[in-house]
Amino acid sequence: MTNAQRIVLFLAVGLFALLYFGFDIKPESQKFVEKQRALQATSTDAQALIAQARGQLSGDKISALAAIEHELEAANDDADKAAIYKDLSAKWFDYGKPAIAGHYAELVAEIENTEDAWSIAGTTFSICIRKEQEEKVRDYCTAKAIESLEKATSLNPENLQHRVNLALVYTENPPKDNPMKGILMLVDLNKKYPGNAMILTQLGRLAIKTGQYDKAVERLEAAVSAEPENMNANCLLAQAYSALGNAEAASRFAQKCDQLSSQ
Repeated sequence: MTNAQRIVLFLAVGLFALLYFGFDIKPESQKFVEKQRALQATSTDAQALIAQARGQLSGDKISALAAIEHELEAANDDADKAAIYKDLSAKWFDYGKPAIAGHYAELVAEIENTEDAWSIAGTTFSICIRKEQEEKVRDYCTAKAIESLEKATSLNPENLQHRVNLALVYTENPPKDNPMKGILMLVDLNKKYPGNAMILTQLGRLAIKTGQYDKAVERLEAAVSAEPENMNANCLLAQAYSALGNAEAASRFAQKCDQLSSQ
C-alpha cells in the first residue's frame, strides 16, 4: 500500500455506505436478536484472527509487524499509540487481512473518538464482509462494522454517508431473521432524501445485482440527473443498459464512465 493509499484509508471518510432513522426506536425483540448475533460474532475475536493470520505470513512480513509492535511497547501516550495502530492497520490491510486491519482501526477510534475514525473502522470492517468467505469472520466484521458506523453517526447525525454505509453492511450480510433490512433502510432513506444521487446509485447497484435492470436504469438515470459527473452512476448505467441489450446507451455511458475514471 502506498503512502497515499494509507492516507486515504485513515483520513478519507466513506466507501462503498448510515444509520437507520428507526435506530433509537427498534422493537425490543429486534434489539434482542441483533444483540445475540453480535455476541455470537464476537466469539471470533481479533487475537484469534491475528494468531491464525501470523501462521500464513512469510518471515519478512512477520518481521515488519514485529518492528511496528516493538514501537507500540515503547509508546508513551495515546497519540503515539494511535499512530502506531494506524501503521498496524495499514500493514494488515496490505497483507489482505481487512478483519485485523479493522481491529486496529477500531483501537484508533477508541482513542480519538472522532466521526472520521469510527467511519474508517466501519468501512474497513465492511471491506472484510465483502472479501471474507468464512461465516464466523464475516459475522465478526458485520457486528464490528455496525457498531463502528453507529458510533460515527452518533457523532454526526447529519452525515448521510454513515447511514448509507450502514445499510450496505446489512445488504452484504443480511440478518437471517430480516434479510431485506438493508434494502428497506435504503428505500426509507430514499423516501426521506428524494433525488439524492448517493442513495439512488446504491439502489441502482443492488438492482443490477439482483437482475432488475429496468429498475436499475430508472434509479441510475435519476442519480445522473441529480449529479451528472457521478462516476459510479455512469459506469453502472453502462452495465445496466448493456444487460438490457441497449448498445447505444451502453456505449454512451461507458464512454462517460471512462472519461470520469481517467480524471
